[in-house]
Amino acid sequence: MERHGEVTTRSKVEAEPTAVWEWATSAHGINFELGPLVRTGVPRRLEQGLAGVEPGEPLGRSWIRLLGVLPVDYDDIALERVEPGRGFLERSSLLTHRVWEHERTIEPSAAGCVVTDRIAFVPRLGLPPFVTRPILAGLFRHRHARLRRRFGGRYLGQAAA
Repeated sequence: MERHGEVTTRSKVEAEPTAVWEWATSAHGINFELGPLVRTGVPRRLEQGLAGVEPGEPLGRSWIRLLGVLPVDYDDIALERVEPGRGFLERSSLLTHRVWEHERTIEPSAAGCVVTDRIAFVPRLGLPPFVTRPILAGLFRHRHARLRRRFGGRYLGQAAA
């Protein structure tokens, strides 16, 4: 995939991988992680989580709303890989990004698991990565802080390229 930027965020979470998976792939869990900054709609096919999702099949459009109200973007969601309890790979397009790749992995570790989110992107609007990368880095630091707030744990860091 052509990439114009990438951000990776990692946290140690004090919960079993299956519990983190169930929470983090539910509509409520996703919006808890994003909130209160952003709220996202969930296409009907994803209302019950990722069970039964056929990889590579378009799942529908999800509107992204700043502070839960103002539509600022949308995500035409498609999942390339789904491994229940272990992770997923989303390759989608957004209004603001021609290419959006979000990979979340959940690896078992002592007293819990390590959650890693890797975002690779190609902005659609010609914005250079030095503009979009800090916004995405901040959003995923926030998501991980909310995930740790839910389960406990510690921040393991972030890398940007």
